[in-house]
Amino acid sequence: MMRNKAVSVTAALAVAVLALTACSAGDGTRTGAAAEKESGDSAETTFKLAFNQQPNHPQFVALDAMGDRLKERTGGKYDIEVFPNETLGTQKDTIELVKAGTIEMSMVAGPLMESLNPDFVVFDLPFTFDSQEHQRTTTNDPAIVSELYSSLDDQGLHVLGSFHGGVRNMYTSKGPITKPEDMKGLKIRVIESDTNIEMMKMMGGSPAPMGMGEVYTAIQSGVLDGAENNELTYANVKHAEVAKYYSYTRHLMLPDYLLINPKVTDEMSEEHRKIFLEEIATAIEEEGELWEQEIPKSKALAEQAGTEFNEVDADAFTALIAPLTQKKLTNDTVRDIHAKVRAAAEGLEP
Repeated sequence: MMRNKAVSVTAALAVAVLALTACSAGDGTRTGAAAEKESGDSAETTFKLAFNQQPNHPQFVALDAMGDRLKERTGGKYDIEVFPNETLGTQKDTIELVKAGTIEMSMVAGPLMESLNPDFVVFDLPFTFDSQEHQRTTTNDPAIVSELYSSLDDQGLHVLGSFHGGVRNMYTSKGPITKPEDMKGLKIRVIESDTNIEMMKMMGGSPAPMGMGEVYTAIQSGVLDGAENNELTYANVKHAEVAKYYSYTRHLMLPDYLLINPKVTDEMSEEHRKIFLEEIATAIEEEGELWEQEIPKSKALAEQAGTEFNEVDADAFTALIAPLTQKKLTNDTVRDIHAKVRAAAEGLEP
């Protein structure tokens, strides 16, 4: 059933990597250090994929399973090893590693792409997506994203697909957030991007960009007062131990992008490239299903650590940060993409 659901995403991915396949005449002989997996003998080539969360995260689970299927379907030609917990570096660092060809792939949060192409801001704005399904469908629709996702090919980066990154909310060590005034003076970790920094200021907080691996200690030591993220990340990286107040601001639904160096797919045979894209599509669908299953588990885990969950004055926060969207839609490209995304939610033609 999952593979049937993935058909539309497969088509989207195929179009999105058209620029990669056009110049590909390789026979799949890419060399690299193959890592032996617990499941059996090592593949001829094992791609390194950098990941910043723990191995129980839905994205890790889906990508790891994808590697197993890829190995089986290519007869041991290719496999993927996913390195969790920022083992290969912060997301910002791994973007550079992919560009240099040091590693093949990395999963990165949407806002980090803005420094490479400001047009990526279009998917990082408040209230852009109405649901996980709306996000997954539109951010993998070739009619919407093909040009954007191939815009960095000449820099050694290509977006293979968009994964669900959760709905982001505020959490602190100081007390519950119920209204914007409660944010005043709080130092809150944000993903490093001008948009996120500006958004946090509009919400009333003091933004502090830093890598995920530093956040726990920073909150524990008082350098930070809190952070903003989804329930899964909050529970999995044990931030519930140091910031026990989780407030449902629901200010963002960010995509996470699977990046690849275009040379990797250039060197695949046409058959193996097709298999690779099909398995990415399956992984995107699988991750979405796993995410929905994990939210109640993560909340229960956080509650066991003493977390208090609370709702907020949503209208007050909406009124504060909604103007950010219009401010950031600065050219025809992003305005067109945003219009198509919103039209998809409303069932209308843009």
